[in-house]
Amino acid sequence: MLCDRLWTNARLATMRADLPGIGVIEDGLLACDGERIRFAGPASDAPKIEARDTIDCEGKWITPGLIDCHTHLVHGGDRAEEFERKLAGTSYEEIAREGGGILSTVRATRAAGEEDLIESALPRLDALLDEGVTTVEVKSGYGLTRDDEIKMLRAIRALGTRRPVSIAATFLGAHTLPREYAGDADGYISAVCDEMIPAIAAEGLADAVDGFCETIGFSAEQIGRVFAAAGRHGLPVKLHAEQLSNLEGAALAARHHALSADHLEYLSVAGVAAMAAAGTTAVLLPGAFYFMRETQRPPVAALREARVPIALATDCNPGTSPLTSLLLVMNMAATLFRLTVEECLIGVTRNAARALGRSADVGTLEAGKLCDLAIWTVERPAELVYRIGFNPLESRIWRGR
Repeated sequence: MLCDRLWTNARLATMRADLPGIGVIEDGLLACDGERIRFAGPASDAPKIEARDTIDCEGKWITPGLIDCHTHLVHGGDRAEEFERKLAGTSYEEIAREGGGILSTVRATRAAGEEDLIESALPRLDALLDEGVTTVEVKSGYGLTRDDEIKMLRAIRALGTRRPVSIAATFLGAHTLPREYAGDADGYISAVCDEMIPAIAAEGLADAVDGFCETIGFSAEQIGRVFAAAGRHGLPVKLHAEQLSNLEGAALAARHHALSADHLEYLSVAGVAAMAAAGTTAVLLPGAFYFMRETQRPPVAALREARVPIALATDCNPGTSPLTSLLLVMNMAATLFRLTVEECLIGVTRNAARALGRSADVGTLEAGKLCDLAIWTVERPAELVYRIGFNPLESRIWRGR
């Protein structure tokens, strides 16, 4: 077998579902040809391989490239001043009445040009890449007009041309109600369904459609309309659900065969069952839980019992989770939500790929998949979850390069 690159003397954490735990292979070998893995397994099982480039890993660990499956990386401005005011005792309601909160990000995003949005997002993206991330989902949702959402999605797509990373673009028009539609949420949802989704689909700017089903967002009936419009244009759906209350958004997502339902602090037993039956992935976001000082934890035990796949993500956004470390997310998930090391590592690889509908290409080390790798200088993979402020990334490989 002739290949482009060969990694020898490695320990592999393959994350394969057909192997126990995180799919450990000692004395591992991995070969790629072009962008795809040709072999990943024990050196003793490998065919004879000739490679143009051979790398001796000297016992280092190789995992799949990490996947951040829920972010809002692209936006205008920041909310640091609001954070400072809240610490000083100003209420969120008072800040919102003065024009702050999410609508301040909407104003800043509308005022920014496409190139401004790209340039401001790149440092946040770079922080993720520096920790071995090779796939990132990025949502729109701070434009809230057709043209501004298209501008955001074009900026999101452009990130994948500025950096060696796979970008999944998600349209989140049903994020919050813009001021120009105050008192007319149904009218705004009509604009999302009848104007925005058709235009975005026609340009191929989105890989999925998301919504915010919450008392401060949109009702299940309104989100159902958005999902139906997405279906008419062949776009899969995802949902922010049960973060602050239980509006049965997860069950709605499951009825529409959603890729994922995200947050889920107030998820009910019925919602867990619906997700399990539909194969919908649960995406937990401990950064937002921490930053907002929440106390209601997602029902991890119920998700485990129902065998609902659990993924993890940063939820990087300017208001409730200004977080750009997927390594820290794993530690937070372990300490705050009591996930195991195995669940954390699978949550940012195999299950994160599932949450994006990309399991055929990424998330595990297997022949045929894209050669997206993270190589770590650690004694055991648990260190990636256990340590805080520690980045042992030796090298990051995206599509074999």
